[in-house]
Amino acid sequence: MKTIEVDGKKIKIQIWDTAGQERYKTITQTYYKGAMGIILSYAVNDKESYENIENWMKQIKQHASEDVCKILIGNKCDMPDRCISYEEGKRLADQYGIHFFETSAKENMNVQDAFKCIAKEVKDRLADKQGVPTPDARNGTNHMEGQKLVSGDKGEQKKSSCCS
Repeated sequence: MKTIEVDGKKIKIQIWDTAGQERYKTITQTYYKGAMGIILSYAVNDKESYENIENWMKQIKQHASEDVCKILIGNKCDMPDRCISYEEGKRLADQYGIHFFETSAKENMNVQDAFKCIAKEVKDRLADKQGVPTPDARNGTNHMEGQKLVSGDKGEQKKSSCCS
């Protein structure tokens, strides 16, 4: 559980990290049902993890709600042995119409921005569904408690395309 601030509002998120492992596949399918946001991640130095994004997207389409928020993270961008370029990652994200970040957990680069992006997207989508005015039009503090985000893989440059 983590609480972050987005647009002056506190948002409590619950994060489930399956590390993309096959042994969690059945459990992951259950988490998709209630997920409002999903972070798909691959390592920029692992071609197989990049190629698995298509399979994860199929799983999401099959098991998650149609309007679940998604972002793609190209992780470990600090590693010298990268085999997936920023442009390839961005192109994949664009193909699915989702935001893209390159991150480094080791260097703490762009990690917070990625989480804020998905939280903002979920918050905005909920506000749209409920007919809530935009943050600029609201006063006071609203909380979204216990929203579930699912992170598909571990890891994490300050290149992003999200949520200004």
